[in-house]
Amino acid sequence: MNPRPQVMPPKANALTACFGKPKPIIGVIHLRPLPGAPRYEGEAMREVFAAAVADAQTLANGGVDGIIVENASDLPFRRPENIGPETVAALTAACMEIRGSVDLPIGITCVANGAIPGLAVAKAVGARWVRVNQWVNAYVANEGLIDGPAAEALRFRAAIGARDVAIFADVHVKFGAHAITADRSIPEQATDAEWFDADVLIATGTRTGSPTKRSEVDNVRAGTNLPVVVGSGLSPDQVPSLLEAADGAIVGQWLKVDGLWWNPVDPRRVAQLMEAVSEVRAPCPT
Repeated sequence: MNPRPQVMPPKANALTACFGKPKPIIGVIHLRPLPGAPRYEGEAMREVFAAAVADAQTLANGGVDGIIVENASDLPFRRPENIGPETVAALTAACMEIRGSVDLPIGITCVANGAIPGLAVAKAVGARWVRVNQWVNAYVANEGLIDGPAAEALRFRAAIGARDVAIFADVHVKFGAHAITADRSIPEQATDAEWFDADVLIATGTRTGSPTKRSEVDNVRAGTNLPVVVGSGLSPDQVPSLLEAADGAIVGQWLKVDGLWWNPVDPRRVAQLMEAVSEVRAPCPT
């Protein structure tokens, strides 16, 4: 008997639909600064795209199962309602270059919390999912008070004919204070995200690259029937414990040269992580 609340009718497993294999590993491409961002200094877009394509090919050659593309260098991030067309255009163009270079499913993160811009990009480039850091309820982020966009985002997704784009939603997301929802447990917040029709839930640490605790995964799992993935800080030594509890992982910083998110992807680190994952995926001897 499943002890978790059945808050919504059962739906198809979005991870299986996207990847068709157990415990998928999604590598992150942190794009260089895009036009309009404070740190963009006029670099030719072909150079921005070339760096992204090189990372994508390294990830694909190393055996990851998918790629998520993020405008991670557009610091400080705009609030979702202020994300401009220049960001959407550049993110779309970068994703098209990546899609032309590797044969892997891709997803989109448009920060900060750009659910609607992310869905627009996903529809344009054929991405399979978007990651939304605050899907339901609210929290105090670096960008200020961030409200969950689920109701408007799902209506937008329907309006543009993108129902096949899955929602990967963080629960108890990093980079913020959760005082607003402090009276609600993490399992309850996971239930809220499922109730508001997310497809996959994400458990994270407190910052980019910070380890996700096994207890965080277990707490999210306790409140949902949806797949749960690790969203930050996975390293080879954590694979056995975290992938025992989670259904997959998004891995960014650890895969970079020297473990720094702004560096290129390191093929040796990709190989090391995927070797650890392969041991978890291997069937037990009979």
